[in-house]
Amino acid sequence: IVYCVSFVFPTRVGCVVDVAYPGYHGYSSDNTARKSHVDDYSTWDIVKATQYGIFERCRELVDAGYDVRQPDKENVTLLHWAAINNRIDLVKFYISKSAVVDQLGGDLNSTPLHWATRQGHLSMVVQLLKYGADPSLIDGEGCSCVHLAAQFGHTSIVAYLIAKGQDVDMMDQNGMTPLMWAAYRTHSVDPTRLLLTFNVSVNLGDKYHKNTALHWAVLAGNTTVISLLLEANSNVDAQNIKGETPLDLAKQRKNVWMINHLQEARQAKGYDSPSYLKRLKIDKDFRQKVMLGTPFLVIWLVGFIADLDVDSWLAKGLMYAAVWLAVQFLSKAFFDHSMHSALPLGIYLATKFWIECVSLDGAAHLPFATVHVPFLLNSVALFYNFGKSWKSDPGIIKASEEQKKKTIVELAETGSLDLSVFCSTCLIRKPIRSKHCAVCNRCIAKFDHHCPWVGNCVGSGNHRYFMGYLFFLLCMICWMIYGCICCDVVYLDWSIHFSTTYSQDGFWLYIASCSPWMFWMFLNSVFHFMWVAVLILCQLYQIAGLGITTNERMNARRYKHFKVTATSIESPFNHGCVRNLMDFFEVRCCGLIRPVAVDWTGQYTVDYDQTGGSGYQLV
Repeated sequence: IVYCVSFVFPTRVGCVVDVAYPGYHGYSSDNTARKSHVDDYSTWDIVKATQYGIFERCRELVDAGYDVRQPDKENVTLLHWAAINNRIDLVKFYISKSAVVDQLGGDLNSTPLHWATRQGHLSMVVQLLKYGADPSLIDGEGCSCVHLAAQFGHTSIVAYLIAKGQDVDMMDQNGMTPLMWAAYRTHSVDPTRLLLTFNVSVNLGDKYHKNTALHWAVLAGNTTVISLLLEANSNVDAQNIKGETPLDLAKQRKNVWMINHLQEARQAKGYDSPSYLKRLKIDKDFRQKVMLGTPFLVIWLVGFIADLDVDSWLAKGLMYAAVWLAVQFLSKAFFDHSMHSALPLGIYLATKFWIECVSLDGAAHLPFATVHVPFLLNSVALFYNFGKSWKSDPGIIKASEEQKKKTIVELAETGSLDLSVFCSTCLIRKPIRSKHCAVCNRCIAKFDHHCPWVGNCVGSGNHRYFMGYLFFLLCMICWMIYGCICCDVVYLDWSIHFSTTYSQDGFWLYIASCSPWMFWMFLNSVFHFMWVAVLILCQLYQIAGLGITTNERMNARRYKHFKVTATSIESPFNHGCVRNLMDFFEVRCCGLIRPVAVDWTGQYTVDYDQTGGSGYQLV
């Protein structure tokens, strides 16, 4: 049976190489299952027995005098066949019988380690390296193991080989680095993202074409990798041996997406001489300021136009149309949608600012002790909790480069190097309850969610502050709504200017007739009241009633430590409503209560209480 791999290999003359790669057979890890598919394996030759992993037959033939170093008619040794089929027990056996671990063989003149790498058998790669296999040896195409792993997208093997000492910028015989191969062959974020995390040199050129990784990504139309390379400051003006830049190659292929992104990257680096407006458009800081500032202006303009002493609704309609057109222009010209949090954060800050202004202005004549002091205390508490939610560490999991490599080796050698426990971006072992935030591009301990309203993740480090922020924000909104409704605690003395009253004309006519600006602020307050109230109730239910985070509630079926039914989620972190709240807010009550404080940045497993109670032990 022949396993054929066909791929385009950029050689010196740029030809297409079709490689006959012999030796793949399906396998099962269960010997019993394998035996059930055959009537009698006692007549099998040792190559077939090795391919199917029939250990007893292989040992019988070796004990009978078969030389494990002897290649078959295709110049392939038994160790090759065992490696490609991931027969770890046979590899150990053959090496104990003096098999050569780095024997070259097959059409590709490869070692068993090359074969295992191509197939993505991490456990076999680990085993062969333990027996002294050399991952830097090149095969018949001039590739070492790290290049093969990058070509075929085996991210875990790339990580393990680099952690074991392979140079992240190692060139193969054709001058191709792992990053170039990943850019050319693998149309996904990994292993490119992993290589970038290892501080790979993004602007190296290969030996013959002088193409950088960005050139190769453009040649392959690999838009995913192009985005990653541009974010990593890849040189968009680098020239290959023909004097072509990545932009030139994109234009040759008439790919509009690649052309636009490469042109924007050139302008951002100042290679072109754009107009003043274009310079503003490519200024990231300026775009962020526009996104933060636009809601301040729009909210004020909506209320200001409504409050103008103009009888013509047509004139006001035209003004609103002009505001809408201005917002559309700013959105298309300056909004950067990669900054996910800027606009929601601007909307929150603007709404809060104008509510504060209206509240302070309208409440100037009200009693200081009963109105101003509580309002100011609430504002201080709101600002404090918002600031802590916005700027404090939400629980970022950090590690040095040495620690990252050590973690990779440990996980690989214990058979645990998979994406369920390992983050290929941060290169860390993921603690239980953690998650990698795609917006912040970092792993957060006890991840709840990324909140655009505070421009930060919510995790173990700032979740309590986030709850305080929601509570005091809800108090302020209720304060504003109460001021709009209640005549006794009204922020503006409307009775001087208007003859209508709440008792005579009803709520809506009263509010709408009194002050368009106040009515506009009232509508904003009602809108924010709805989402804040729903959010705080959901958060309290999850914290107190379920003992889980938002992320865990949404993805409970992905985590083995939750028991999920059609109607409920059983969490090992649920200790009952009161205890959950005490632990979450770390209530101590002058030392009378001892909450369980857990450092979630370093907790990796959970042991269940087998008695069926709610207790648990963290390890």
